[in-house]
Amino acid sequence: MNKLKLGLPKGSLQDSTVQLFARAGFNIYVSSRSYFPSIDDPDIECMLIRAQEMARYVADGVLDCGLTGQDWIAEHQSGLATPAPLVAVADLIYSKQSFGKVRWVLAAPEDSRFKKPQDLEGATIATELVRATKAYFDRLGVNVNVEFSWGATEVKPPVLADAIVEATETGSTLRANRLRILDTVMESNTQLIANQAAMADGWKRTKIDNISLLLRAAIEAQGRVGLMLNVRREDLKAILDLLPALQRPTISPLSEDDWVAVNTIIEERTVRDLIPKLKASRAQGIVEYPLNKIVV
Repeated sequence: MNKLKLGLPKGSLQDSTVQLFARAGFNIYVSSRSYFPSIDDPDIECMLIRAQEMARYVADGVLDCGLTGQDWIAEHQSGLATPAPLVAVADLIYSKQSFGKVRWVLAAPEDSRFKKPQDLEGATIATELVRATKAYFDRLGVNVNVEFSWGATEVKPPVLADAIVEATETGSTLRANRLRILDTVMESNTQLIANQAAMADGWKRTKIDNISLLLRAAIEAQGRVGLMLNVRREDLKAILDLLPALQRPTISPLSEDDWVAVNTIIEERTVRDLIPKLKASRAQGIVEYPLNKIVV
């Protein structure tokens, strides 16, 4: 029986990844005692792997595919003379706090003399993203000493390092530690990656593509809702002028010729302002409903 070996990121992305798969229709059950979560798809075998190691295990064929950040893909490939080719199947823009990209930023103490990256000539930089950070400074022509940080990187300047390169979504932790952002080293979001052998296998490729489709559809639905309402034909233009839509609203005739049903998809944050306006424009039977997936 064919099996697809899927790597799931252990750590900060684990919970949001499991939630994303749930919205895509896959129920994953993680035990604190096992690195092999169960999934309600008999064709898939899951394994929890640190995002930092995912690219290596996918490239080496231990896993057929997996989810990890562009940052860790870059970190893995920067250390190889001839990087093993990985196939980027899908961009999945979600993160542990929000559905957005993560920035790896260069930061130094607010009261330091460092105002721009070039000021760090000869300085010590602490980071978990060592290889990609070295490549960044090499591109700038700035000579620095990059040291690996095991964690709590924000507390290291100015005693243990002059500056840091650290991932941030909001910058709040950096500000709390009186650090100033000097530059963005790279932006990263999660990617579904696969190795070439898996993509050359017809069954595995189809399975990977189907997973990709459902995950992207779940992300597309995030923060959106469906809206149904009944409208008199004479009021239709006024109602349509109020409605933002993913593409165009669907308009269907009702049993009474003077009425139509309107169905559309909108941003959830706009609903509280929109529904009163629709009601004031004589719409009736307004129904808001949640969405799990949007396939575009």
